[in-house]
Amino acid sequence: MEKKQLAFYFDSSACSGCKTCQVACKDKHNSGPGVLWRRVYEVSGGNWKKEGEAWIPDVFSYHVSMACNHCKEPICMTSCPNKAIFKMENGIVLIDENKCMGCRYCEWTCPYGALQFDKTKKVMTKCTLCFDYLAKGEKPSCVTACPMRVLDIGELEDLRETYGSSGEIFPLPVEAWTTPSIVITPHRDARPSENREAFINNREEVRHE
Repeated sequence: MEKKQLAFYFDSSACSGCKTCQVACKDKHNSGPGVLWRRVYEVSGGNWKKEGEAWIPDVFSYHVSMACNHCKEPICMTSCPNKAIFKMENGIVLIDENKCMGCRYCEWTCPYGALQFDKTKKVMTKCTLCFDYLAKGEKPSCVTACPMRVLDIGELEDLRETYGSSGEIFPLPVEAWTTPSIVITPHRDARPSENREAFINNREEVRHE
């Protein structure tokens, strides 16, 4: 019998980029300065194209709200020299701060930038999928805070049956790297992961140190 795997669902087609999910996460976990477990990427690009004798704009813009994807094959866990990262029976990937020595190897290996160094506590931190809320039958703070209801949580296979199997759009890497536990409804203008036409417009905001 396959192990349980909880996952996020994100509907990029309806995300307004308001960043309420980002704020709710930071408020709930009281994360330190510069630490953003959930980040909202502002993506855009395009150019002019010629149709007949006329040049018309061919531009696009969309948002991507992203946190830890609690991967089925978490590279952060296998790269940690202190075995401080572990997986719960429900698929949630967590960090044992008592074992973490702050070497940041996990941060360097994660292709999603999900693991972030807390300069105050001198340890690595990441999204916990609000497992304390889940234990009480409640959903993560980012999910309940979203005014557009574009975020949800559930069993990975159930989400795939409902929304499809898509889990990669720019600026996310290809799924083959870590097999992320996420299902995405792409925006109509969404570009593939390896697209070179799209740009992250708020790179200074979403980057981590």
